[in-house]
Amino acid sequence: MPPLGREKEIVIEDRDELIFLLSEAATLEHMVMCGYLFAAFSLKHGKDEGLDSEELRAVGRWDSTVTEVAVQEMLHLSLVNNLLTSIGAAPHFLRPNFPVHSKYFSSAVQMVLLPFGEQALRHFMYLERPEGSSLKDAESLSRHLQRSKVRDHMELVPAGQEFSTIGHLYRGVERGLVHLADKYGEKRLFAGSTQTQATKESFGWPELVAVHDLKSAAKAVETIIVEGEGARGDWRDAHFGRFLQIHDELRDVRSGNPAFEPSNPVIPAYIEGHSDVAEPVAMITDPFTLKVAELFNASYETAMMILTRFFLHVDTSQEELRTLSDAAIGLMAGVLQPLGRLMTTLPVGTNHPGRTAGPAFEVYRRISYVLPHRQAAWVILHERLSELADFSARLEASRSVEGRLGPVGESLRDLSKRLEARTDAGRAES
Repeated sequence: MPPLGREKEIVIEDRDELIFLLSEAATLEHMVMCGYLFAAFSLKHGKDEGLDSEELRAVGRWDSTVTEVAVQEMLHLSLVNNLLTSIGAAPHFLRPNFPVHSKYFSSAVQMVLLPFGEQALRHFMYLERPEGSSLKDAESLSRHLQRSKVRDHMELVPAGQEFSTIGHLYRGVERGLVHLADKYGEKRLFAGSTQTQATKESFGWPELVAVHDLKSAAKAVETIIVEGEGARGDWRDAHFGRFLQIHDELRDVRSGNPAFEPSNPVIPAYIEGHSDVAEPVAMITDPFTLKVAELFNASYETAMMILTRFFLHVDTSQEELRTLSDAAIGLMAGVLQPLGRLMTTLPVGTNHPGRTAGPAFEVYRRISYVLPHRQAAWVILHERLSELADFSARLEASRSVEGRLGPVGESLRDLSKRLEARTDAGRAES
């Protein structure tokens, strides 16, 4: 590794700037998670896809590692939302559509969806690299963009600041928390309630701490930094080191078999164009693939609605919170993962011959995640899950894909029934 250098310091002068930067961090964690899932979905999983036993074992290890890192990014997203709610702000799950080659983030950061391979691993290592590293991004992402504005701390409205790595961003957050605790007083800075935060009791992560003071905030930030780039100077067991190990293993396998290809010929494939995407993207034209993509994107959106409601859980019991967290986890493991893997085996259409459709995690409505009213939220979420289950059943009936849609429909139906019980309980209480 190259020696660490000194980065330009991020400066946070008031609460509004801290909320802005934490919201940007939440967006970044969200998009990084989607990128890792896209790569994991793209991997081949059977001998009928041209892999021998040894290659299958290697792919299985890589799939497990990349998926585990994606899950840890979900933990990081939860910790950032705990930090946001601890200082009185709302949770943040909104994000732009992929790809982001614009000035949305720091000039050092571009967010794209890449199938598993050397370029994807180089991009992942670049995102997770230790602060001060001179590692270069993937070859296709060599453009270096500049944000349109330089920070001027005489301004009242917050604007984005330059950060070179994810760790650099969070060290700025860490310093900002200390400065604002001194400026406002620790008790006043952490004006939010711990009752609206995620904890290990909700999602099972021991590292998921409620934030209520500087000590707990520092612990949350340190978890994100250590799991991503490693403890200061020690990156081997962090995300960066794990991706580096996979990169080296892939190189070794290909040295014995140059034709080895661990992933399907995937490209990010879209249902429709989006106003926040300026460049041309691959549009799905195969009718069946289009329907599977619709089900994936609608299920993903529903998961974001559930998570947003979780962090807005005013007057919600612990039992109800467990229902929400179980529903979010159930959608990710029982619906999004199998649908994502299925999509990467389906054709984009005649407009992209030989290419399969990777889920683009499309965002359609920028404010659709917020369900502020408790009983109405149960009703809306139950209805949506029922609609998704019905859609999945019709899709399965129209064309059986080796039985791979059946379990998805069953998962959606089960989740719908669990939430229906909550709507009945709500009616009984009213």
